[in-house]
Amino acid sequence: MKVLHVMAGAREGGAENIMLESVLALAKAGVSQHVVTRDENKFRLEQFEAAGIGTTTASFNKNWPFNTRKALTSAIETFQPDVIEYWMGRAGQFAPARYRARSVAWYGGYYKLARFKSCEWHVGLTIDLLRHIREQGVPDDRSTIIHTYADFEDAAPADRSSLNTPEDVPVALALARLHEKKGLDTLLDATAQIPDLHVWIAGEGPLETELKAHCSRLGLNDRVRFLGWRNDRGALLAACNLVAFPSRYEPFGTVTVDAWAARRPLVAADAVGPAAYVKDGQNGLLIPKNDVDALAEAMRRMIEEPGLAEKLVAGGLESYASQFTQEVFVRDSLAFYERVREYAGPFA
Repeated sequence: MKVLHVMAGAREGGAENIMLESVLALAKAGVSQHVVTRDENKFRLEQFEAAGIGTTTASFNKNWPFNTRKALTSAIETFQPDVIEYWMGRAGQFAPARYRARSVAWYGGYYKLARFKSCEWHVGLTIDLLRHIREQGVPDDRSTIIHTYADFEDAAPADRSSLNTPEDVPVALALARLHEKKGLDTLLDATAQIPDLHVWIAGEGPLETELKAHCSRLGLNDRVRFLGWRNDRGALLAACNLVAFPSRYEPFGTVTVDAWAARRPLVAADAVGPAAYVKDGQNGLLIPKNDVDALAEAMRRMIEEPGLAEKLVAGGLESYASQFTQEVFVRDSLAFYERVREYAGPFA
């Protein structure tokens, strides 16, 4: 099986992490792969190189698309893939029509079908994204769900002292872009109601200045750490006490799976993605969006209520094992790729 992946995404981000980890898992399973992507994320490119995966870099500039189209076509003709997967809408807009039969569109959000007009096949990350795909007219036999996965089994905990955090305090971890839709302002407001709680916020984004100013106004500078973008999610998860996920808008949210895989109790707001998978009181606590008091109460319960965290961790592990392990991801991906290969036939 030969798969070419095309990713034009941001320098950092959740979907970009999913793509990287998906490619690495498939490499471990013996899939021959090549990646066409931007050159702005050194970490990803180094990971591909270490795994023996060839790369082609391109700008994916919509205003001057010619060089990217040339680079992509050359990579396709040289590698001769059975399957070409376009990760998100920008990449899909560069898909050559002549390879439609073997081209796969990957949806990590509610993208318009028009962005994937040269893709015969469509993959949704969640139940609701699959609904969105099919409501746009994609036949059932040309679309499917392939869930992401997480694997932090060997992650050693981050050194709390390196993050200026005492060893004996409860820590809530937020893995999120610093953007309005992530609801991090509500997390800060809720933290102000819990005197002993410390918070780590791992991510970058346009609201960094505003969130830091809000943190100062609340008098939380001694208890909140803005960590910037991190490539050691497993270490942070292993060192925290709970995961806070207060997003106002979230098609899925890999943080859910990360918490379950890392055996950390989860508090999530009921954005459409988490609400489809988090069962309140079973594998996490699900609270209303934008509800500061509910978030504060849920985190307080997680810290103080005997047995609650352990119960939610057990439920999260059960959910993780049934749908979100690396083995399940590889199994479902290979089964889908085989369908594409059989339909498209030999590369010509």
